[in-house]
Amino acid sequence: MTTILESHPAASIEIIYLIMPFVAWLIAGVSKFVINSIRAKQLAFGLIGYGGMPSNHAAIVTSMTALIIFKEGVTHPAVGVAMALSFIVLLDANSLRRQIGKQAVVINQLQARLSERESPKNQPEIPPLRERIGHTKLELLGGIVVGTLSAYGLFNLNSLLALLGM
Repeated sequence: MTTILESHPAASIEIIYLIMPFVAWLIAGVSKFVINSIRAKQLAFGLIGYGGMPSNHAAIVTSMTALIIFKEGVTHPAVGVAMALSFIVLLDANSLRRQIGKQAVVINQLQARLSERESPKNQPEIPPLRERIGHTKLELLGGIVVGTLSAYGLFNLNSLLALLGM
């Protein structure tokens, strides 16, 4: 029995590269939901979004970089492009978005002060900005691990399916 990736050899490379980011995103997202739910001791639908363990962004870009390395080898030119993209995304997730979160804290404080001074009926209700946006280094590392393992699993999917007798 042939698997999806074996059924059309010319398309298998394209399919795996199209599937990989979604698989990494899904695994990281489900992991993040489970971790947040355990920490909150309830289903944590309100904590879905930016930030948290593991980083979805790190998982997605790392999965693509790892998949290229697994399939094409470390000397392939696409590895350099993938590494550069990964570096930019990881830097953004850690530094830039953390700064955006700090700005949100200040804006929320200013908004609270203004609403204390003026009567609520004169102002429209503006929800506070989300303050936790960026990732810690540990959350990025979690995303890197999820991305690498996702790529390894998808790369070896045919072998795994054969082992399971599928």
